[in-house]
Amino acid sequence: MTNTATVNFRVNPVCKSRIEKLAKLTKRPASFFYNYLLNEYLDDLEDIFLAEEIVKNVRSGKEAVYSLSEVESELGI
Repeated sequence: MTNTATVNFRVNPVCKSRIEKLAKLTKRPASFFYNYLLNEYLDDLEDIFLAEEIVKNVRSGKEAVYSLSEVESELGI
């Protein structure tokens, strides 16, 4: 059996209805589709929010940026 954890969250009623309809049509539990959606999009969400944090750090001077020529020079290429 797969390791799972229980999570409770609120969802838009339209989304809930769509998930329930899909679950009924495919004879799968709604939790299958919620889990699928989370697995499919979590990496993208992490990339988006982490990138936004990096941009803030660069703009505030907390994180440095280097040009291609600086990187090539540092690496000796």
